[in-house]
Amino acid sequence: MPATFADFGLHPDLVQTVTELGFTEPTPIQHTAIPLLLSGRDLIGQAQTGTGKTAAFGLPLLHGINPARRGIQALVLAPTRELAIQVAEALDRYGRQRGITVLAVYGGQSYQQQCRSLRQGVAVVVGTPGRLLDLADQGSLDLSTVRTVVLDEADEMLSMGFIEDIERIFDRIPAERQTMLFSATISKRVQELSARYLREPESVSITPRQLTGTTITQRYYLVNQQDKVAALTRLFEMETIDSALIFVRTRIGTGELANQLTARGFPAEALNGDLSQEARIQVLTRYRNGQVKVLVATDVAARGLDIDDISHVFNFDLPDDPEVYVHRVGRTGRAGREGTAVSLLTPRDRWQLRRIEEFTRFRLERAELPSIQQIENHRQALLMEQMEVWIRRGRCQREREVVEMLMQTGHRPEDIAAAALKLARKEEKKRPIEAITPIKEEQLRSRERKHERSFRRDAQDGSPSGGRRRSDRDRDMVPLKLDIGRADGIGVNHVVASLTHYSGVHSGQLGKIRLEAHHTLVDVPESLVGRLLSKNGAYRIGRRTINLERA
Repeated sequence: MPATFADFGLHPDLVQTVTELGFTEPTPIQHTAIPLLLSGRDLIGQAQTGTGKTAAFGLPLLHGINPARRGIQALVLAPTRELAIQVAEALDRYGRQRGITVLAVYGGQSYQQQCRSLRQGVAVVVGTPGRLLDLADQGSLDLSTVRTVVLDEADEMLSMGFIEDIERIFDRIPAERQTMLFSATISKRVQELSARYLREPESVSITPRQLTGTTITQRYYLVNQQDKVAALTRLFEMETIDSALIFVRTRIGTGELANQLTARGFPAEALNGDLSQEARIQVLTRYRNGQVKVLVATDVAARGLDIDDISHVFNFDLPDDPEVYVHRVGRTGRAGREGTAVSLLTPRDRWQLRRIEEFTRFRLERAELPSIQQIENHRQALLMEQMEVWIRRGRCQREREVVEMLMQTGHRPEDIAAAALKLARKEEKKRPIEAITPIKEEQLRSRERKHERSFRRDAQDGSPSGGRRRSDRDRDMVPLKLDIGRADGIGVNHVVASLTHYSGVHSGQLGKIRLEAHHTLVDVPESLVGRLLSKNGAYRIGRRTINLERA
């Protein structure tokens, strides 16, 4: 097994560059993938962020580039502009000494600027499927000279409905090419995609470090849905948090939770796809500099976020996919540091917990939330500790003068001290300790059995997302109609992804989904009809806008 990057036989300029960047020895995925890719093989790589996968495909890709040749030689597809920018910046750093030009193209950036760069000539293009296809349709992007293609975060591209765009892009690329597919999870859809576009690929799977590492403490708290924010703030009171990343299910949820935490005295910022690139960079800069300690993000927005010193990961919403849980938890406890992963579960989430434990072969510890008395005691202990520090330092001369002045007016020292402490504790009023409603254990056991039976049925009949299956006879369910169907090449997963992504509704709240030739019927609870219809015009599957109405 190669011990250094020079042992791979990479171009000397690439070896020199990665050495100067501080890469001492290859990571496990680089050990395995780079020799295969240098030999020209197609590759399926399963790896998480932080494993070094960008260099794993980037170095062989750049090794094969001829800087003197005209035309685009390599194409990298990424699901989000953030990831496209990050990959392009990495490839630019690696290939700069060889004179290899790299361009990132994505939505939200000027077409004219991207077209101008393409006319000047670039060797490698990294982009999101939608913008790549737009540029190709305009005639500004010629893919006929591409010899290497990378699908990065393939699972995310499929969940976002990009399959049609990917197909149209591949139709423009020569059949004689090397194709690499990287994905955090290898689902059935990812396997189908690889079967269509890869030729006899080698497979590389790197076990995520967090599954085997011992530096991460994982635990969960069982709370009612309406008490999640109160539970989170109680934990913030008691935990020593250097930096935290909180995962929620929807873009809307990121802003709502960040605002709620800030209003309760815990400043937080949202990280989601609605942010401009400039705003995203500003948020991440404040986070890295320690100006903001708490980020609230979706899984998509956190892709490409490579920060090694996150002390805490919070699953405010538990993910449906166990592999996504693994991916989230791997954000903490890196580089040998200790990390903490905390999940907030509702009673209906217990079946998902068991799936995670079976997948990771690790039993999460159930913990009890701190009580109001414990938090008040903790606050008092911290205050006393701070007071003792200042007393020992003896740097309170100006404050002593104020005390003496107050004593001269007749106030007792103990009254002055009490008033000063009350002023010092003024900020605590911004952090109310909200009540937590108890979990009813007998209902919990009944609901747990019900969800487990439902999950087994759904696993057998293909109902969406492993959630609770509802029949047409459920009195509280209302059918809604989408103007897209089986003939348009969609599946149930596309419908679920679009509705949940744009409305913020949990996938488990959707009922039966019936794909017809030219339309689709979705059963939803009466209470959610207004919320779903209010987002009409925003729903998209791939590049197509979907209309939703009562059936």
